[in-house]
Amino acid sequence: MTDEIKLNNDTSRAAQAEALLRNELLQEAFTSLEKRYIEEWLVTQFRDTDARERIWTALNVLGKVRDQLGHVVTNGKLAQRELDMLHKQPSRSRAA
Repeated sequence: MTDEIKLNNDTSRAAQAEALLRNELLQEAFTSLEKRYIEEWLVTQFRDTDARERIWTALNVLGKVRDQLGHVVTNGKLAQRELDMLHKQPSRSRAA
């Protein structure tokens, strides 16, 4: 039964992550930050490697946040498939 609880938790988290990915304000924030970081990178001095590395790190983290939300959605979809399979099984095999 704990597996089913985890699967339900994963599907719930997926719904939340999906809502975030569809949220216009969050998408606007991602786009705005990405644009700002690229603009900052374009005006850095050639030899200012510290600034370029900080900007690269910021862009990289921004992408990783997006990716993580996508992974949560994917995991939730897989969890939902497992739940569907569990519920299709006869009651006897789930109790075993």
